[in-house]
Amino acid sequence: MTRGRADVNPKKRLITWIIVLVFCCGCFYAYTRSRGSSALEYGSKSLRKFGSSYWRGDEDNTDTSTKHEEDADDGFIPKSFPVCDDRHSEIIPCLDRNLIYQTRLKLDLSVMEHYERHCPLPEKRYNCLIPPPPGYRVPIKWPKSRDQVWKANIPHTHLATEKSDQNWMVVKGDKVVFPGGGTHFHYGADKYLASMANMLNFPKNSMNNEGNVRTVFDAGCGVASFGGYLLAYDILTMSLAPNDVHENQIQFALERGIPAYLGVLGTKRLPYPSRSFELAHCSRCRIDWLQRNGILLLELDRILRPGGYFAYSSPEAYAQDEEDLRIFRAMSAFVERMCWKIAVKRDQTVIWVKPLTNDCYMQREPGTQPPMCRSDDDPDLVWGVPMEACITPYSNQVHRSKGSALAPWPARLTTPPPRLADLGYSDDMFIKDTELWQRRVEHYWTVSGQNLESDTFRNVMDMKANLGSFAAALSNKEVWVMNVVPEDGPNTLKIVYDRGLLGSVHNWCESYSTYPRTYDLIHAWTVFSDIERRGCSIVDLLLEMDRILRPKGYIIYNDKRSIAEVIKKYLGALHWESVAISDSQLVEQDEDDVVFIIQKKMWLTSESLKDSE
Repeated sequence: MTRGRADVNPKKRLITWIIVLVFCCGCFYAYTRSRGSSALEYGSKSLRKFGSSYWRGDEDNTDTSTKHEEDADDGFIPKSFPVCDDRHSEIIPCLDRNLIYQTRLKLDLSVMEHYERHCPLPEKRYNCLIPPPPGYRVPIKWPKSRDQVWKANIPHTHLATEKSDQNWMVVKGDKVVFPGGGTHFHYGADKYLASMANMLNFPKNSMNNEGNVRTVFDAGCGVASFGGYLLAYDILTMSLAPNDVHENQIQFALERGIPAYLGVLGTKRLPYPSRSFELAHCSRCRIDWLQRNGILLLELDRILRPGGYFAYSSPEAYAQDEEDLRIFRAMSAFVERMCWKIAVKRDQTVIWVKPLTNDCYMQREPGTQPPMCRSDDDPDLVWGVPMEACITPYSNQVHRSKGSALAPWPARLTTPPPRLADLGYSDDMFIKDTELWQRRVEHYWTVSGQNLESDTFRNVMDMKANLGSFAAALSNKEVWVMNVVPEDGPNTLKIVYDRGLLGSVHNWCESYSTYPRTYDLIHAWTVFSDIERRGCSIVDLLLEMDRILRPKGYIIYNDKRSIAEVIKKYLGALHWESVAISDSQLVEQDEDDVVFIIQKKMWLTSESLKDSE
């Protein structure tokens, strides 16, 4: 009897095991979907560590979606990287709200901490390629791009509906068109700018004030039409907005070819040195300027130059409503204690001006709030530094000169600024650096042949800008440059701004605060050597560069030959291709250095291809 039952049970047992197996597979599939598609969301842990030019896998989790080939010198080299889920085609790793929810960070929403940078841990970093959205096309060329972009490249048209009465943007067929409107300039940014220049009595109603207004900060910029129209006046604007409910406004700005940066006036200092901007602007930007003892106004004060302006367009400035009037009175009283004066007030706009010297600060009554900052506070330290509710006084040199003593634009670009002395640099060093980079850039163009034509790129990033001389050498081209100064190096960003250029501080061991596919050209001078010395992942950096580089965009690598040889082995996996390579010693560098020019290919996922057919 026992033996007879055993003869029958194997069939039933097999069916039972099949059911159990199907159930387990279903549970595993549901779990991986809830975790964001495993390797397709965050990549696999098996590729997490790169050191001494080799791949090392973690034994506890191997991702079979990544193919490798063995190399005798460097361990395992990838034939391909996994492709991230299509849902992550716009991922910004250090500004990913899903990551904040998953890690359950305890953040104070009232002070915008959830819009500040919170980077994933190394084991949670994306090591997959970010796919373009379905139907993606090479962006429209500048200057046409200021007024229109391909809808498929940023398929988010809710702003067109939400802001339809304000002329932010309009959908027309396969394009999104930007009429130049804004919350307080429905009839166009051009008319708004002319009115503002007229209010300030600038010559010829021109906002550049004969070259004395060159760098501008626009808080809560929308789609950056204010900054876009200032470009016609030879004015560069750092347009800033958070990755909030209007999460794609900065993406639209960059797609248009307008300088912009993802950030927020929250708890940390903005990534710009003191005395960087001649004008700050806020047009109905929904910022509570009086919060936390006026700390946000004091942050604006830190980044404004002596004699700089703050243009505030808001119902509070008009003060018809009793609550608006109360806010405006409180704000006016506060900035008066900061020694700001009203330059002009008209309709819904008031423009305050910052003092040229320390005289007003020294004449304040003891105990006046807000206080002066401590004497040991460095106003140029910004990476991860908390804001302080205090007034930053001027240096003795600025006080004596009654201003920044900067030349008007365009002479400002090549005139040694006074703050060189803060870094121990001489005027001669500045001039020689400018001349050196002019020769290097000419060499880049010679090496590239016909590839780097003037209309092939608009948004440029210099990953290690030093004094900004690479950007200065591009001044004859229709481009703008984000000059990035590494946070662990010399604090040269103030020289970049004093030259009339834009930039930010950053740590290249982390992801940059921008959307995917936002730069046409990336310049990487000795950045990889720096990363290697710090023990950070070269492969993480390659994937980050791929994330922010547009398809058909270029990388100019200027660094050690040995690292260039390593990068060559990943070109196929990244969908990059070599354009040219040349010795750097031709432009006064070490004999071991090379110039290596790379282009990112256009590639689409199967879903993208279906949509574009």
